[in-house]
Amino acid sequence: MPDIEIVKAYLAERGIEVWQYQQPTPTADLAAVAVGCSAAEIAKTLLFVVGDKPLIVVTCGDMKVKSSLLKQGTGCAGKVRLPPAEAVKALTGYAPGGVCPFLLPAELPVFLDQSLRRFRQIYAAAGDDASAVPLGAEMLEALTAGTWAEVCVAKE
Repeated sequence: MPDIEIVKAYLAERGIEVWQYQQPTPTADLAAVAVGCSAAEIAKTLLFVVGDKPLIVVTCGDMKVKSSLLKQGTGCAGKVRLPPAEAVKALTGYAPGGVCPFLLPAELPVFLDQSLRRFRQIYAAAGDDASAVPLGAEMLEALTAGTWAEVCVAKE
């Protein structure tokens, strides 16, 4: 299971720096305060189970996943649910609040919400709840081998 040191080494090989903080960054709002950006610029990585298929959605901090769009955008069917913390750790290798979109198990598909393309730079977690990785949407796509989809709506 990757930890922040493995993620840092992986990203350093690609010329990408991981920022670490003293204060926790487990939510988009807290991460935005630490980074000094809007919550919308935080790329949150969420694990969902649709039917019996786990998948990852990376989206902006000001967006929420809509079940009908998730099923349509991923081609999956069944009930959409967020798994418990133990399942998140078991399926992704990361604890909730620090799920990183990089170095995930190969069998876990990654979907990138179109909302991420609004920003020149976004900030993803680096494998713990006190880190951020600054990168552009194209680099996020390259590092995750993610598929672009429209699976979210703005939070109300």
